[in-house]
Amino acid sequence: MARIMIVDDNAFMRNNLKNVLTQGGFEVVAEAVDGLEAVSKYDTVKPDLVTMDITMPNMDGVEALKELRIRDGAAKVIMVSAMGQEALVVEAITSGASDFVVKPFESDRVIDAVNAALAA
Repeated sequence: MARIMIVDDNAFMRNNLKNVLTQGGFEVVAEAVDGLEAVSKYDTVKPDLVTMDITMPNMDGVEALKELRIRDGAAKVIMVSAMGQEALVVEAITSGASDFVVKPFESDRVIDAVNAALAA
């Protein structure tokens, strides 16, 4: 069972993602409210995949993605964010993000993105 960390400053969104992922057969092993917390938890938790919001306080998702990829070149990260972030999405993909899921998301889209990233 794949182990996933959810990173989002919105508790409602983290809960939604957690429900989608657990119903999809994945184990949510950690949650973080910003990029700093995600980076600090990553080495301890060692998730198979991270879902990462882009717009967060302290350290945004793109910066956190870059830091995770420096620490672990094989880190699998899917960005999950609202539209209107096109430049950041491009930066995230070029920085190593596996995929980008738009909020509000469809459950099937999240599961498909996770499965594809884990298979890559």
